Amino acid sequence: MKTSEFDYELPQELIAQTPLADRKSSRMMVVHRVSGELEDTLFDRITDYFRSGDVLVRNNTRVIPARLFGTKEETGAHVELLLLRQENDDIWECLAGNAKVIKPGTVISFHDGRLKAQCTEVKDKGIRRMKMIYDGIFNELLDELGQVPLPPYIREKLDDPERYQTVYAKVRGSAAAPTAGLHFTDEIFDRLRAMGVIIADVTLHVGLGTFRPMDTENVEDHVMHAEVYSMSQETADILNQAKAEHRRIFAVGTTSVRTLESVWNRYGRFEKCDGETTLFIYPGYQWHTISGMLTNFHLPKSTLLMMICSYAGKELIMKAYETAVREKYRFFSFGDCMLITDE
Repeated sequence: MKTSEFDYELPQELIAQTPLADRKSSRMMVVHRVSGELEDTLFDRITDYFRSGDVLVRNNTRVIPARLFGTKEETGAHVELLLLRQENDDIWECLAGNAKVIKPGTVISFHDGRLKAQCTEVKDKGIRRMKMIYDGIFNELLDELGQVPLPPYIREKLDDPERYQTVYAKVRGSAAAPTAGLHFTDEIFDRLRAMGVIIADVTLHVGLGTFRPMDTENVEDHVMHAEVYSMSQETADILNQAKAEHRRIFAVGTTSVRTLESVWNRYGRFEKCDGETTLFIYPGYQWHTISGMLTNFHLPKSTLLMMICSYAGKELIMKAYETAVREKYRFFSFGDCMLITDE
């Protein structure tokens, strides 16, 4: 299977640069994966597609101000670090801009030395393991000195950083937002709960596994970067009961899907657990956990597009994307959304 098979033409003007004033006012394409029907509606009507007893699983990760700009102490060279994953205590895995100047032992200074990072290991493709050196409380310092890392295709300034957080963001750790969740408001969740829909949270801290572009010609040759996830006992119990009673499970976003499928593949059921996942879902994957998903429109030739092609069928999804381009849907992080359902 070739990566080029998942390409499509996207006019630049369809890449959403800013979020809509009202989160729930985005357009929503409903993809009925059994009948192949495509339906054009608004996200505010998402409750029309749920019924009592359904479970909606969301990723409650919170984006940290993971982008830091500093200088190499020895030479003054400018360096950008994107914090990807905290490994233990003050050791972080980072993606480095101008990575070639960072060798083992290199010290990067941020904001007049209030925070420093020393390289402890050089890894492939711009990845560096860095030890953070500071006084005080690291998260407080990061909140003060760091910036929210918007994707490179967003060139407009974000006036309110909270618009790159879901309204239910809780557990700090992501380098990018689980963007399908950006459409929800507390009022939408209240309406769903009033209908008898059960809301369950998982955590997956979004990192390179989700957003790094593929650089292999063959899909099967791509290796996913590890991302950290967790599932609580409460969520495991909710999901196992739903499975036993043949009730529907919907996932908000591809990161929730990766968590659910990773746990199932590990245990054959849902369990309280923490772990790392390198799960790569592409056409041919055997699905286990969901009856539908809400997702945004993804980049061409991305692992996320391959995941939804796996779930709903490549032909149907590529037709849906062609329709979305023709009908001028808004794409990517701040764009419109797609609800894929079995009914």
